[in-house]
Amino acid sequence: MSLEKESRKYRNLFSGDDLIYFTKKIEQTDLCIGALKNLNKEAEESIKKYRQLIKDYIRRQPVFLHSLVPVKPLFDAPLIVKHMCHAAEIAGVGPMAAVAGAVSMYVAHDLMPYSSELVIENGGDIFLAGSRDRTVSVHAGKSLLSDKIGIKLKKDELPISVCTSSGTVGHSLSFGKADAAVILSNDACLADAAATAIGNIVKTAEDIKQALNKVKKISGVTGALVIVGSDMGAWGNVELCRM
Repeated sequence: MSLEKESRKYRNLFSGDDLIYFTKKIEQTDLCIGALKNLNKEAEESIKKYRQLIKDYIRRQPVFLHSLVPVKPLFDAPLIVKHMCHAAEIAGVGPMAAVAGAVSMYVAHDLMPYSSELVIENGGDIFLAGSRDRTVSVHAGKSLLSDKIGIKLKKDELPISVCTSSGTVGHSLSFGKADAAVILSNDACLADAAATAIGNIVKTAEDIKQALNKVKKISGVTGALVIVGSDMGAWGNVELCRM
């Protein structure tokens, strides 16, 4: 199976018969959105806005794009850029480690006035808002646990982000070998950056404990799940279920 086909399996991570689903792809940004109505036009405007802000900023501070360590933003950087830099500093990674989570959350904030229920997936990073319980399936590549377990999210936990880093699935940079390093946080930028941070630690199943010990120290993270092969470890407010 190609990486592209494998990555599109993320589109099966969430569902809800109360929502209308549509996709919006602009250059490298490829969102799957569930809302109470089709918000294609609004989503396109929002994605273009934030992509342009980030692209313009990279021209001003090129190190922002490639750095693997935290970067101090310029004083007049856009809010989304400052948010990414702050999350990256907390997690100890480069700011672009937070980009998928940032785009999903900022686009969601633009769309929430039009839809009280909202789910946005961006490269396996999921932002959920609304007043209904939801369940997110965990995709972990070729692990025997992949797509067989889910994380239950109660309505009083929303809005929340569920971000995943993997050393075996997709194109995102990871120095680890985790099939899935999943982070829960109300801050999507932080969830994305923290998922990268703990994913980088995990080379074998023996590293799961070390990764979870690290995530405990990241303020703002509410839960974590790490899967390597047939081994799994979880910490925090993570309610697992069978799919």
